[in-house]
Amino acid sequence: MERILTTEQMRNADKYTIEKLGICQDELVYRAGSCVAEEIMNRFRGGRVLVCVGKGNNGADGKIVAEILSKKHGFSVLTLNVSNGIFKLFDKKFDIIVDCIFGTGLNKAVEGKYKEAIEKINSSGAYVIACDIPSGLNGDSGLAMGVAVKANLTIAIQEYKIGHFINDGPDYCGVVVAKDIGISIWGDDYVTRLNSSSIKDFFPKRKINSNKGDYGKTCVIGGSKRYSGSVLLSANALCSLKMGVGYTTLVVPESLFSAYLGKVPECILSTIPDIDGFFVFNENSLKPFLEYDSIAIGMGVGVSENVYKIISFLIKNYKGNLLIDADGINSIAKYGLEVLKQHDCNIVLTPHIGEFARLINADKTLIINDCVKLAKDFAKEYGVTLLVKSNTSIITDGEKVLLNTTGTPAMAKAGSGDVLSGLTVGLLARNNDVLKVSAVSAFIFGKAGEYCVKEVDNEYTIVASDLINSIPKVISKFC
Repeated sequence: MERILTTEQMRNADKYTIEKLGICQDELVYRAGSCVAEEIMNRFRGGRVLVCVGKGNNGADGKIVAEILSKKHGFSVLTLNVSNGIFKLFDKKFDIIVDCIFGTGLNKAVEGKYKEAIEKINSSGAYVIACDIPSGLNGDSGLAMGVAVKANLTIAIQEYKIGHFINDGPDYCGVVVAKDIGISIWGDDYVTRLNSSSIKDFFPKRKINSNKGDYGKTCVIGGSKRYSGSVLLSANALCSLKMGVGYTTLVVPESLFSAYLGKVPECILSTIPDIDGFFVFNENSLKPFLEYDSIAIGMGVGVSENVYKIISFLIKNYKGNLLIDADGINSIAKYGLEVLKQHDCNIVLTPHIGEFARLINADKTLIINDCVKLAKDFAKEYGVTLLVKSNTSIITDGEKVLLNTTGTPAMAKAGSGDVLSGLTVGLLARNNDVLKVSAVSAFIFGKAGEYCVKEVDNEYTIVASDLINSIPKVISKFC
């Protein structure tokens, strides 16, 4: 696990370190500048360097960077105080530009001479290194404040910040590394993210003396006449099996049985009643699935009161791990969220940003600006685990928050979310730590996308079924 802090948490840690531990501000500034300079020297043997500084501690860090590099053989260093607004130095050619203009506390749009300086940095052609966070990027929301430095490398001082990873953050930060400078961090209410070492425990070596009954039983309910493909892409059935579950039942509308027959031969095919290819609520037809370890519902079912009634029945009567996705979420948003509070099972909701906006009846802009808090508040109020899908996914149970930063823009296509729900429900059949399961599934899903891109060497031609085929190659690294 790796810590990710808000700007307020980082300020409080700074204050504690200075006031309680007696490490002076000047010493922390020197350590910050030194670690940036050290990282540059480790990566480059020399070069023409421009250090752009502003006011405050970030600018002070930059002055230390310039001082240290200027004494190192092979580096030719110039310093530009952006506050002065005289930018003739940008007429020169530099190999490296170090951005020390603003820190993480920026909370208003960048204008005037600072905007001009950032635009010149971005058009310089130099390798750009940001100190702590690219200037102009909000440290909490990850949104560019009008304009922001586009860095190749960001050196986070002490800890990662949320803004490094969400919204615009990945496009502006480049590679992000964190450098410890001795600031004291306490408590456990910060955001974390999984790394590879967190995954291995979910794929222990199997006993030779075992059978399919030892590895859980999952059920995937989805599909309709209009959206026939979604439930298949989840493998929803096949992906579940690829996550190590013993067996999976694929449940589709009764009138579409023949259309789905043989499409996923590894799965049991079952049905519940429908009218014209869309599910209708029938309590007796749902009762057999209450014995399963995990259930996923919502993929391709359409939004309807019948879907809502089916989900409500499961929420009130099921005892296992229930994943609700896609039109299952949209049906809850339309017909009533209060049913979520009546659950006797573990619930995982997997909305993308648009579905989450419908769920909380809020504008997407509001969510983008404060998604971590809104997700945490929602999960706490309704007692669910929420996995908000985006370029960086937010996973929370209302107490803890995890970010998943694996993945690639190649996955921004229809069907990708269906694959994720299949992965997640498969692992939920084998493990009841629903928060960590959701994060692990998102991690593996993202890694599958990264693997696909490496294989084809582009981010355009990947489709959801490619992700399914890459799952075994990802999991093999953790077995």
